[in-house]
Amino acid sequence: MQVDPTPNELTTTLHLGLRQVSDSPAGVLDEYLATLPEDDRKIIKEIAQSDEKAMVVINRGSNLGSRFLITSAGVSIGRSTSSDIFLDDVTVSRSHAVIAKDTSGFFLRDSGSLNGTYVNNEVVTHKDLHSGDQIQIGKFHMLFVSGRK
Repeated sequence: MQVDPTPNELTTTLHLGLRQVSDSPAGVLDEYLATLPEDDRKIIKEIAQSDEKAMVVINRGSNLGSRFLITSAGVSIGRSTSSDIFLDDVTVSRSHAVIAKDTSGFFLRDSGSLNGTYVNNEVVTHKDLHSGDQIQIGKFHMLFVSGRK
């Protein structure tokens, strides 16, 4: 006897079609900030006024609320424990992506990952980042915060 799969059964960890992305990245960031305690809001708002620093905040899924500071030196993102932003999940490549800074601001570059890197629900290999952009790497959903709107 064969059992039919339940409608909730998914075969992938990427659920991009199931979530809505706001037309305004700044609006998403404002909505998220409204849910935080005052001390956390103050820290994130300080970063949002800086041109030299940025921050990535996990806003959905595992490690919810984790914050990672990004300086002009940039950060590596991946499943390797040597990554600056360590994302512990098999859907994340060991060396998945990099966030770096150039003269025009911060950008994200995929490092040839197997499952891809998404910004605002679009697969990217290189993307200039703006405050409020939604980044998805594996099952991790993050907001980018910087002074660049």
